[in-house]
Amino acid sequence: MKSYKDLEIYSLSYDLAIGIHKLSLELPRYELFEEGSQIRRSSKGITSCIVDGYGRRRYKADFVKFLTYSHASCDETILHLNFIKDTHELDAKEIRIFLDEYQKLGGKINKFIQYVEKEWK
Repeated sequence: MKSYKDLEIYSLSYDLAIGIHKLSLELPRYELFEEGSQIRRSSKGITSCIVDGYGRRRYKADFVKFLTYSHASCDETILHLNFIKDTHELDAKEIRIFLDEYQKLGGKINKFIQYVEKEWK
């Protein structure tokens, strides 16, 4: 592993954050700075914490801490997606796909945390 870009969780979270950014711009104008801003920050926070943790990978406890923050941001993004699904008339199928993908990403982050805790030098 030469870079954080080699991590599957990085690639998945980055691509999903780009999709969420675009989706959030479809919200009504009054939500662009409320729910839209929240979901953009939480989705990008997943990726940011993976990168931050990888930068501290020399210190296992710090790496795990930032991966845990990443997992928490993933859960927060799922919450915001549910809020959007239940309060707005956006494409329900698209939101369902995002919800499914974030559930999978959360599982992958959790497995990676377990790997780092047990196997990391």
